[in-house]
Amino acid sequence: MRNLLLFILFLIGLYYVRRALRRPGAPGPQAGRQDDDGGPQQRGAPPAEIEQMVACLRCGLHVPESEGVRGAGGFYCSEEHRRLGPRG
Repeated sequence: MRNLLLFILFLIGLYYVRRALRRPGAPGPQAGRQDDDGGPQQRGAPPAEIEQMVACLRCGLHVPESEGVRGAGGFYCSEEHRRLGPRG
């Protein structure tokens, strides 16, 4: 009887460990289709656009083009760096 109880407790523990290790929100085997890259594809979702990464003239940090600021002859990561101008 004691061995049966230990076995049941082991199975419950195993269930919770597997559940904790699984990524939250990960689709199951039947959820969605697989696209050409092997990843899950959401139905009706537009394909992700690839955005150009540009280096800041002040600090050299690469940021997406839509998040940066243009001015003073180049591209900057923030308004402060645009105000300060190029390095040097």
